[in-house]
Amino acid sequence: MSLLVLNNVEVVYDSVFLAVKGVSLEVPKAGLVALLGANGAGKSTVLKSISGLLAAERGLVTRGQVTFDGEDMRVLDPPARVRRGLVHVLEGRHVFGHLTPEENLIAATSMHPDRAKVKRMVEEMFTHFPRLAERAKAQAGYLSGGEQQMLAIARALMTEPKLILLDEPSLGLAPFLVDEIFDIVRRINAVSGVAILLVEQNAVAALDLVETAYLIDQGRIVMSGTAAALAANPDIQDAYLGGAQKVDYHAVKHYRRRKRWLA
Repeated sequence: MSLLVLNNVEVVYDSVFLAVKGVSLEVPKAGLVALLGANGAGKSTVLKSISGLLAAERGLVTRGQVTFDGEDMRVLDPPARVRRGLVHVLEGRHVFGHLTPEENLIAATSMHPDRAKVKRMVEEMFTHFPRLAERAKAQAGYLSGGEQQMLAIARALMTEPKLILLDEPSLGLAPFLVDEIFDIVRRINAVSGVAILLVEQNAVAALDLVETAYLIDQGRIVMSGTAAALAANPDIQDAYLGGAQKVDYHAVKHYRRRKRWLA
């Protein structure tokens, strides 16, 4: 059964610019799904249409349905969506730099009146993320990029979500940190059953993590299927995975491979 369903969603900015054009996708319960695409393709806009954060950027879902756990999300504001179990980890991490990691985690627990429970949850996050436990009393603004990304994910987990919308977690991180972050995401999904909708430009890492993937290009879903099927597609390989085959540029005056889905 699907936890999240987008059906023919369109998003308009400033009542003029059509940024997302009839996007449909599904995330099953406890599923791992990736939304791939180039910079500016509409990936983050799709996530904001789900979490309700479009209004701050003068965006609006003008058509289609966003259904989460059987409920229409379009009628709910962002805090209500979080209370339903849908949380969005924004691109760029956005931790509270003047607070410690522990204080960042506690800041996400306004829906939990039981302080003893909050304390247990903080300890659980420090178990999941031992690096944060080591830096528990430092200001979050002084953490490394990888540690801040871990903190952003841990803070999202403090809301006890059913689904995490994870936007570009590998952005600006060294490859070994990307592997560590993705291993943590895989473990959280396996242990806690939290579904993940991952937006990522690092297609190699994303397709190694998820079960299903969608490719968005110029605001439209142009391809979908299992991660293995997309990874084997020659157009995906050429555009996002470093090339299905090497091209001898000395042998040709001009080379330009047109993406088949645009033909």
